[in-house]
Amino acid sequence: MTLGTTFAVSLVGLSGHLVEVQAHLAASVPGFTLVGLPDAALSESRDRVRAAIASSGISWPQRKVTVNLSPASLPKSGSGFDLAIAVAMLAGARRISVSDPEKVVHIGELGLDGRLQPVRGVLPAVAAAVAAGLCDVVVPLEDAQEARLVPGARVVGVASLAEVAALYGAEVPGMVLPSAASRAPRVERPRRAEGDLRDVLGQEQARRAVEVAAAGGHHLLLVGPPGAGKTMLASRITSILPDLDEAEAVEVTAVHSVAGVFDPGQGLVRRPPYEDPHHTATAASIVGGGSGLPRPGAASRAHRGVLFLDEAPEFGSRVLQTLRQPLEHGELVIHRAAGSARYPARFQLVLAANPCPCGLSIGKGIECQCTPIVRRRYFGRLSGPLLDRVDVQVEVRPVTRVDRAGEGDVETSATVAVRVAGARAAAKARLAGTPWSTNAEVPGTWLRERLGAGRGLLADVDTALDRGTLSLRGADRVLRLAWTVADLAGRDAPTRSDVGQGLALRTRGHHG
Repeated sequence: MTLGTTFAVSLVGLSGHLVEVQAHLAASVPGFTLVGLPDAALSESRDRVRAAIASSGISWPQRKVTVNLSPASLPKSGSGFDLAIAVAMLAGARRISVSDPEKVVHIGELGLDGRLQPVRGVLPAVAAAVAAGLCDVVVPLEDAQEARLVPGARVVGVASLAEVAALYGAEVPGMVLPSAASRAPRVERPRRAEGDLRDVLGQEQARRAVEVAAAGGHHLLLVGPPGAGKTMLASRITSILPDLDEAEAVEVTAVHSVAGVFDPGQGLVRRPPYEDPHHTATAASIVGGGSGLPRPGAASRAHRGVLFLDEAPEFGSRVLQTLRQPLEHGELVIHRAAGSARYPARFQLVLAANPCPCGLSIGKGIECQCTPIVRRRYFGRLSGPLLDRVDVQVEVRPVTRVDRAGEGDVETSATVAVRVAGARAAAKARLAGTPWSTNAEVPGTWLRERLGAGRGLLADVDTALDRGTLSLRGADRVLRLAWTVADLAGRDAPTRSDVGQGLALRTRGHHG
């Protein structure tokens, strides 16, 4: 029987599916057929595999080769199947041991010279293999460090197909391993410096808003003139957020691995990520997209961290509308002809906006040259449904000389981070046994039930509802903020003062 089998992994979103790779060699007219719903990049593997085998000095029988990727109904994409296809073919041709590769997962792209190239998504792929009970994994040398981050995986990093063939008992004449210098360097993205809150002068209200937003995982809108410090405040939010726990770190690292922006030399991503796309970014670059199966965008790369949109009204309305799904559900489901991909996207959205095109319509707005209709149209680009999902909405005033004089009294990120960590721990303890971990995720009905006899605290909220300055969803947001304020103060339940603070953080400024 001339059949060789091994395993690979197909990634759909972050979900890995084990794929059995079967190679059948028949005594017929020489040819190569690949079946099992391969995409264009995968279909080209026959030429890469044939050239790589020849370049490795391994003789190849002139037979008809049929390679099946099972289950055949699952769409498969990318070049990461090359190594598994080559190993199955070599096993079927009896050039290597038939039984040894049968319970091993092979991941990697082949060059025409037989070298193995790194691929994206190694971490979730190896995790899926281990979860399915296959712990032996062969990956390109550059990906071995990332693969070893998965607990329970027995990883072998190899540089070439010849090296893999030698592992399975093949005699490879004059095998020369490619030098590290000859391999394509991995593109590394330098880790962003987080900065410190002490760099922000004055802005007590805005700093308080940032602290409350970080403590409860709330979305945040900062409105103010150019140069007031909106971008600086937003960029320092991650500096006061606590480290990711083990499960969150693995999840975030998996997203970054699939997106191709993960540096395995720095281990799992332990700090909350920060993404700040430019306002010219397309919807696909924010929420994910691409031909075939889509890649994660900035919203998914910001999972468990911060997505910051500077000059938010300048973003396309379609881009802003696409954010409503992840804000509500904490994940993105992207549908394409080749299939749908599901990516986590539970981020904190931080928006910064000028109050009008010239940016001077703040306070009394004496210097502003914009007409009322221009101002309304400009800020109207941030749609009501989107703003309704943003818990904290605060006005950032220009920095005064008094603010600059008090430069030495400003709290550092480390000081604020201790309070934020305490508030998050309190919320986590209260929400134990529920699907939520931060106040921002909790539905208003659950929070209202927790108030019990303290329902009279909501008198100010009821008044705002009657006046029309709050929607029903906005009232729930105020209640969430009140719980976060109470957590920061170390209280077991919100007081009327906490509810008042929540109302102030929700309804301050031009946007009601």
